[in-house]
Amino acid sequence: MKGQKGEQNKLLTGGDSLMAYETEDLETQYCFPDINSSCVKEQHSSHGYIITYLFISLLSAWTVFLNLLVIISISHFKKLHTPTNMIILSLAVADMLIGLIVMPVEAVILIETCWYFGNTFCVLYLILIGLIFSASLSNLVLIAVDRYVAVCHPLLYPQKITITNMLLTICLCWVCFSAYSTALVINNEYFDSSQKTDVCYGRCLIMMSFSWIVIDLFMCFIFPCITIITLYLKIFHAAHQQVKVINSLIKHDKCVTEGSVKRKSESKAALTLGIVVSIYLLCYIPYYICSLSVNSSTTINVLIWVVYANSGVNPLVYALFYPWFKKTAKLILTLKICQSASSLINMFTENEL
Repeated sequence: MKGQKGEQNKLLTGGDSLMAYETEDLETQYCFPDINSSCVKEQHSSHGYIITYLFISLLSAWTVFLNLLVIISISHFKKLHTPTNMIILSLAVADMLIGLIVMPVEAVILIETCWYFGNTFCVLYLILIGLIFSASLSNLVLIAVDRYVAVCHPLLYPQKITITNMLLTICLCWVCFSAYSTALVINNEYFDSSQKTDVCYGRCLIMMSFSWIVIDLFMCFIFPCITIITLYLKIFHAAHQQVKVINSLIKHDKCVTEGSVKRKSESKAALTLGIVVSIYLLCYIPYYICSLSVNSSTTINVLIWVVYANSGVNPLVYALFYPWFKKTAKLILTLKICQSASSLINMFTENEL
């Protein structure tokens, strides 16, 4: 009996083999064959591996490429240095990080079903992904605030919303949410094989206490969503009233002032950015609700990848509604930005933002 147990222990710990198997009807492979508490590694067909890796690789490259175009456009061309575009730049940085870091790592987790990068990188990764999602949502709140002041209080906008103030606010948001994400991960129990005997080795998990769940729910879901929705309801009501007044003046052949045209332009910008915000919330809210109430890992995986894919959609919205993005993208791809004084090119017409 002792000999049989010894052979079984060798089999489970990988003493004489590279992989661990249960010699049952089905063959079982482990993430770390030489560790007793290793998680079971799910098996996929070779076609499934290839298709999934190819799809995620293309999605990741697409996301990085498009958001890099946005980042270069706003950074290089001085005419695009506006408070609103600083928020778009910050959002593009967050989206690019999702395509550059989060998507590849999540692809390995999805396909391999194991965490091979160690506990230290697990903690850093959890902090990073929390920071990116929090910063993205804070950017959407800033977009709503920016458009609210521009549309509802146009006389105050040039005084209160400057490029310097906006950059300071964006940096403050990134720093604050970096501290918040770090505190959330470190103050909660993350996966540690020496402490979590009920969790197998080979997963990167964060075990949140109830108090932290409530705090995170309010900080990263309820408060931002209520703020964004409330501000945009006020924005669209004010914009609708302003457009009615401008159309009435045009209809009766009355003089339309430059300020009226400016307000109509601000309303158009609010609508464009409202589409960006709406798409993000439509992707984000179902995931957050299901992560709190649904136990199906398949459903959660699908919804989280919908959120990731949203990072590659935002630049398409800019391309559809912002003529300047089409022009700057063409200048970047044809390498005309390498020419002297290219940063001073004016890509706006009279009716564009």
